Amino acid sequence: MSAEKYLESLRESIVNLDFGAVVKAAEEAMAEGLDPNLVINEGMVPGMAIVGEKFERGEYFLSELVVAAEVMKEGLKVVTPYLKGDSAQKLGKVVIATVEGDHHDLGKNIVSSLLRVQGFEVVDLGVDVPTERIIAAVREHQPAILGMSALLTLTMPKMGEVITTLKETSLRGKVKVILGGTPVTDEFAQSIGADHRAANALEGVKKCVEWVTSQERRN
Repeated sequence: MSAEKYLESLRESIVNLDFGAVVKAAEEAMAEGLDPNLVINEGMVPGMAIVGEKFERGEYFLSELVVAAEVMKEGLKVVTPYLKGDSAQKLGKVVIATVEGDHHDLGKNIVSSLLRVQGFEVVDLGVDVPTERIIAAVREHQPAILGMSALLTLTMPKMGEVITTLKETSLRGKVKVILGGTPVTDEFAQSIGADHRAANALEGVKKCVEWVTSQERRN
């Protein structure tokens, strides 16, 4: 079977919410010696993207979205051990949270999983996280990157509150800030002083890798 066939099987298993199929496809891909990064980035992540598109069109509901994320997690369990050699050296530390008032964690959890796969140490604060707790975590863990997620327009201002507090506590210059969530736009991210707005999970993770690797080259 060609590499593309394995990737297609992975995509389809996630779209079809098939736990058994994703494990089988992932195991077979690893047995064939496929690059685990390729399996994740070209197989699983696009599958989740398709699920997201179906959700936006009203073809899938929140329950399908949640199940698809769990299916992807099962696939990641198979593939992640094969990444350990590549990821033995930690790229850096990321603190990530869904801001106060917002209980959505699907996108955040996918990003957290992908960051760990790439070699980041992730401090996941969970959902509905107050500004003070995010600031305390940045101060305690001294991450290279702070990721914030919001799925509700009503909770988006909390992201700005966190960045303002980072500035007031002299922490802003020590951490890159990346935002995610369907209602978050580039314009909003710029208006509150964030460094980047992730268009999707994969793009956001790539930006995080880019930041830390460029910093290493400068050092």
